[in-house]
Amino acid sequence: MSTRFVVSSLAGVLVLGGVAATTFALVGTADAADAPAKPVLGKSSASSLVLGSSGTKTFTFSTTATDNSGIKSVKVLAWPKSADFVPNAADMAHVESATCKASSATTSVCTYSTPVDEKKDAAGTPTGTWYVAVLVTAKDHDKAFSAKASTFTVERQAD
Repeated sequence: MSTRFVVSSLAGVLVLGGVAATTFALVGTADAADAPAKPVLGKSSASSLVLGSSGTKTFTFSTTATDNSGIKSVKVLAWPKSADFVPNAADMAHVESATCKASSATTSVCTYSTPVDEKKDAAGTPTGTWYVAVLVTAKDHDKAFSAKASTFTVERQAD
């Protein structure tokens, strides 16, 4: 086989490969434009805690979540900055859920609150900065996760 034929064949393959790659890229872009958007976690806030006999009685977290299909659920996990781990989406499987109320077809305001037991919670709870991890699941089953959706502080009251 002549060198000229090999060079011509390779050039043809490169041209055809470039056309195919461009075509696949355009099709991939079109498919991506049609793909549903992931849920978006909006403004989030958490109440700070003061532990002790006359301290905080309830911990409260709230967030706004949006998805084009609507919001199915929001799971919430508070964790201390001093922890040796950072939660991930898989860790959220068995945590408590916030209560969500739709404010439109695509947006929900979700709140989570839990009582703080002055005796039980005060003893072993680390003080300082804490975060709230949030897993949002849309009605179309898309998910969005934030390990640090909100920050709050925990203090111990001097008794």
